Amino acid sequence: MSATTPGTATDVLTLGETMVALRGSGPLKLGGSMDVSVAGAESNVAIGLARLGHPTRWAGAVGDDEAGELVLRTLRAEGVDVSGATRDPDAPTGLILFEPRLPEVTRVHYYRAGSAGSRLTAASVEHAFASPGAPRVLHLTGITPALGPSALDACRRALQLAREHGTTVCLDVNFRSRLWSDEESAAVMRSWIPYVDVLIASDDELPLCVPETTAAGEAHALAKALLAQGVREVVVKLGADGATAYTGDGELYAPARPVRAVDAVGAGDAFVAGYLSALLDGDDVAGRLDRAVTTGAFAVASHGDWEGAPTRAELGLLGAGPGTVVR
Repeated sequence: MSATTPGTATDVLTLGETMVALRGSGPLKLGGSMDVSVAGAESNVAIGLARLGHPTRWAGAVGDDEAGELVLRTLRAEGVDVSGATRDPDAPTGLILFEPRLPEVTRVHYYRAGSAGSRLTAASVEHAFASPGAPRVLHLTGITPALGPSALDACRRALQLAREHGTTVCLDVNFRSRLWSDEESAAVMRSWIPYVDVLIASDDELPLCVPETTAAGEAHALAKALLAQGVREVVVKLGADGATAYTGDGELYAPARPVRAVDAVGAGDAFVAGYLSALLDGDDVAGRLDRAVTTGAFAVASHGDWEGAPTRAELGLLGAGPGTVVR
């Protein structure tokens, strides 16, 4: 792992809320023990990129509390630059509970209303963007603007700064129905599209990004509409079926890497980290998709949001046969 030293050039800046995560072994109402970690879509991507050797900065807000210290300590330990993060003395760090109910079904409970992450400010984003210089890529998700007006303003300011500095913008739609409605999300996502270079979404999220008059149709048609609006790459995540990338040169499909699924949580974020890593390395679309489905497979094969993210040296392990022992 290549740790990011504060003050060094940054490949990727991302911002959003990271919460303390509690994972139970069964129904919460029955009690029992829980594992403690941290979770947040944007920080999952940051950790994934840092493990692949990219200088990465996370700009978010945590409470001035022990939970916030856990978030910052974890990200620092994973080589993510948190010098742009802020501590809010008047709001707590958010909390997320994972409740496994069936082998393939996990319920998620959020406790993030009024959290420090929802109060992220445009001023803090300006500081994170400018010091020590503009990042090569700004990565946003559709989660952060759903947290509240302040977080939405912070995202808008980040988009403006990216345009001013010629920074590539990657947007992962990441729609969360518990945070806002389809209509609310669509209004924001559609307004952001003119700033976006790389759009990543599941096929059912694409309609949130195109004008209402063209929101019906197959993924191919919706991707074409987005390319016509100036998006450079549209990457459609298909879960266990892989992913398809659409560019001005056409479309390319990549199947998912076969693995024994353990936990699907965080797979989309790992996919994004792989795609951006290969983009930063200068790989072509085929190479980007290959690394994305590879990092996504590592996540599916491991428990946790980010714990299974591979290092660059580990990327080839998926090609090893069953029972292989690496000595």
